[in-house]
Amino acid sequence: MLSLPSPLSPRQVPRPLCTQGLPSLRPSLQPHLGSDLSSLDPGMCGPAGTAQRLPLAGVPAPHSCPFLTPLCSLPGPCLNRPARQAGTCVALEDCWWAMAAVEEGPEPQAAGAGDARDATDAVDAGPRVPPLLAGNRLSLDLYPEGCRWLRHLCAQQHPQLLEVEFLQLSGHEDPQLLEATLARVPRSLPHLRSLVLKGGQCRDALGACLPGSLTTLLSSLGGLARLVHLDLSFNSLETLPDCVPQMRGLGALLLSRNRLSELPEALGALPALTFLAVTHNRLQTLPTALGTLSTLQHLDLSENLLDTLPPEIGGLSSLAELSLASNRLRSLPASLAGLRSLRLLILHSNLLASVPAGLGHLPLLTRLDLRDNQLRDVPPELRDAPFVRLQGNPLGKALPDSCSAPGTPVVPEMPRLFLTSDFDSFPVTPQGCSVTLACGVRLQFPAGATATSVIIRYRLWLPEPRLVPLGPHDSLLSGVLELQPHGASFQQEVGLWLLFVPPRVRRCREVVVRTLSDDSWSDLETHLEEEAPKRLWAHCQVPHFSWFLVVSRPVSNACLVPPEGTLLFSSGNPGIKVTFPPGATEEPCHVRMQVACLLQVVHVADRELQALLGEPAAAVSPLLCLSQSGPSGFLRPVTVQLPLPPGITGLSLDRSHLHLLYQAPPTATWDDITAEVALELTHLYARFQVMHFSWYWLWYTTKTCVGDLARKAWARLRLHHVNLIALQRRRDPEQVLLQCLPRHKVDATLRRLLERYHGPEPSDTVEMFEGEKFFAAFERGLDVDADRPDCVEGRVCFVFYSHLKNVKEVYVTTTLDRQAQAVRGQVSFYRGPVPEEVPEEAEAARQRRGADALWMATLPIKLPRLRGSEGPGLGRGAGLSLAPLNLGDAETGFLTQSNLLNVAGRLGPDWPAVALHLGLSYQELQRIRHKFRDDLDGQIRHMLFSWAERQAGQPGAVGRLVQALEQSDRRDVAQEVRAILELGRRKYQDGIRHTSLAPGDDASPGASASQPPEPAQAQTC
Repeated sequence: MLSLPSPLSPRQVPRPLCTQGLPSLRPSLQPHLGSDLSSLDPGMCGPAGTAQRLPLAGVPAPHSCPFLTPLCSLPGPCLNRPARQAGTCVALEDCWWAMAAVEEGPEPQAAGAGDARDATDAVDAGPRVPPLLAGNRLSLDLYPEGCRWLRHLCAQQHPQLLEVEFLQLSGHEDPQLLEATLARVPRSLPHLRSLVLKGGQCRDALGACLPGSLTTLLSSLGGLARLVHLDLSFNSLETLPDCVPQMRGLGALLLSRNRLSELPEALGALPALTFLAVTHNRLQTLPTALGTLSTLQHLDLSENLLDTLPPEIGGLSSLAELSLASNRLRSLPASLAGLRSLRLLILHSNLLASVPAGLGHLPLLTRLDLRDNQLRDVPPELRDAPFVRLQGNPLGKALPDSCSAPGTPVVPEMPRLFLTSDFDSFPVTPQGCSVTLACGVRLQFPAGATATSVIIRYRLWLPEPRLVPLGPHDSLLSGVLELQPHGASFQQEVGLWLLFVPPRVRRCREVVVRTLSDDSWSDLETHLEEEAPKRLWAHCQVPHFSWFLVVSRPVSNACLVPPEGTLLFSSGNPGIKVTFPPGATEEPCHVRMQVACLLQVVHVADRELQALLGEPAAAVSPLLCLSQSGPSGFLRPVTVQLPLPPGITGLSLDRSHLHLLYQAPPTATWDDITAEVALELTHLYARFQVMHFSWYWLWYTTKTCVGDLARKAWARLRLHHVNLIALQRRRDPEQVLLQCLPRHKVDATLRRLLERYHGPEPSDTVEMFEGEKFFAAFERGLDVDADRPDCVEGRVCFVFYSHLKNVKEVYVTTTLDRQAQAVRGQVSFYRGPVPEEVPEEAEAARQRRGADALWMATLPIKLPRLRGSEGPGLGRGAGLSLAPLNLGDAETGFLTQSNLLNVAGRLGPDWPAVALHLGLSYQELQRIRHKFRDDLDGQIRHMLFSWAERQAGQPGAVGRLVQALEQSDRRDVAQEVRAILELGRRKYQDGIRHTSLAPGDDASPGASASQPPEPAQAQTC
């Protein structure tokens, strides 16, 4: 992928950099940066041994970038993770700015609040130059409130601002503040040559880089006559700002990782442009004016949705490097053969069925990457060329029933579909297709899978016990995928790939896809594919559509027992065997063997079992689970072999201490059957004979009543040790994050969250089963401030799954007077589903806490005292005189005036970004700000309700609101809106069914038509 380094900031301690090759670059840098190049000091660079090269795949050496080399004399984000992911950091083998020290510097978030206050004091103290203003570079992207720093300097009219040529600001700044700050730039920084407004410095809870909120630029920035470098990567641009084509001196334009669906024809008005990167966008077409950029040398359009190229692209006479990887190109224009300056052409991961033969005659071409396309043949000029890469193509394979004339472009036999979150259905024709759903699921329909066109619908459900059939030793690894129409069979099996969370324990366990078929759940033959160390796919073939999920289970072995007899052994532990003698069955029958949680059993034996029994020498064998189909018993005894408990041998054990325990599911009792069978002991194994199958467990202990102890130990085997946390958002204390975490994940999760949240220490460790229900109840004056489908009378439902995220964010409210004093409430966690009546406070439950107590933990929640205009007199709805409003429709769900007031109360300073994504213009935002100058709540309410009134009666309005919230990085509010809509849809469907206007709903397996789905909450990690 082609990319360009961004200017650097003083984030890290300076490190020695290698300057090898720098003298040869000086002539090419001089035209763009003038005398600034003379400020470079080769002596600051250490030996080459102190640095390591970071090569970037797809970029050959040598390669030079003629813009920002002087900036890279400082260490900074040109090699950090967000810049590399954004495609704005180049790693070139012989360029001195692409060298980095072996040790990685601190993350940007490491700056504490105290440092920010010290820095602010330093600015306010007097006219002295702050440490961030050094020479001609001003890097504010990683400083708290960088825009305020710049506004302060501009207000002081600091003389050193006139020397600034390189400016960096963060795209995560408040949009209103960023707009006001940029308005001062043309006047205060007249010599500016490089402007970086890049997002990506902030990360979400999973560590992924977040896009900035920048959606456009002020037209006044078009007056930056000296600007040669503009970086707008990692933002939320949907169209190119109008001021950009006015920057006639622009030489490098970086637009990677935005939401651009097209580029304007006005882009051809940049006569000096030599570098253009628009990777990871949504481009479907290119402007014809692109071919007029005769000075363009580097063009990167990878990771878009392009299916064709305009012939005018052949007019890029100076183009040296072109990347079109990961698009949907099916063919290439012949004009590409006219790019005589081209050295690098990257075309991998497209749908190309043919390439122009003229590419083989380009005189300077050193690499042509055609990997992973649909090429079945290539021109002779390219077939044996050393610079061509063709891996991953079906070369030499003929199309079935192909009768195309020679030289005719080959049409791919299987179209590819890439669905966004806006689509929940797609068509499948007899031609077949490969589909990637927005939730990450992949489907492959082979040609002939359907006889006619079929519309496939899908939905990803949050897991809950009703939808997740787990055995006592299973773990859930994914959400629940529903594919419709249910039961529709295909003439050929359809390939299905499901993403899942890697299980923590893999030995003696396997990952399978579980599906509902004929009113019963079964496991499909599953193959695992690893795309990255933590990105795994479960692949299976499905004959029809239903519900699908991924589970981790003990290794299962099965066989068909004929009347002649057979031998079955465990692939996880070959020492466990079952021998079927001849005549054991009259008809062939299927038998299944599982060895349950071997590692956890040994762990129990080593620690918890010994503590439970008070006996250091106690030990247990693996737990063997046997089942059979057909008759409940066998005609002749079947021999079972189990290994003796660890540390025990047949030559030294005391037979009176050895117990064979038996359980017949679904009962949870264990019976000691040692006296009923004849145990044959060897040095390592115990053998016994049975007439029917069940569960068997060998114990070695001096205790006598072993059955009850085995029941307790088996329960402990399946328990998970977890902690409960309740954190409040620092910017909005009414937003509370509730999460149930496995004990080993608590510290890492808190380190990630405490930058944006604060709260009490986690609860004491509690024990929970996989799939166990629990709920959170807000007490002492607090209540849940929303009508949620997972909330019953202020009690929020949870279901614990050890590998998934058991987290919810809720908003709380209070009826107490917060102007008088702060509200000190609490949240308590209880086991089980939400009951009709629970204690109002947790004290009563705590006092009678025992082994089976419902109460688990209580954590404090504090709502700070309100001051001034924050009081209830000026709270939500104050001063509003609006007609009753219902946004949406009955079938998809309404948002009422009360719902919109709740949304308005959540937005805070993020409202301008939401407004812009809703389609409001900057002029409208300015009018709203002026009208409600001293009332932030009034600004938000006026914006939201004026938009809602204009949307009355229009379809898709609620969907646009949800999309705008997500694009503004307010997924928490978007999730709440979805929950309100889901609740409305369920009520609507229930009303339809109760009035007999529609047939029963078959939306879920095993549920009656009159029962609405129970709330659920888990998400994949």
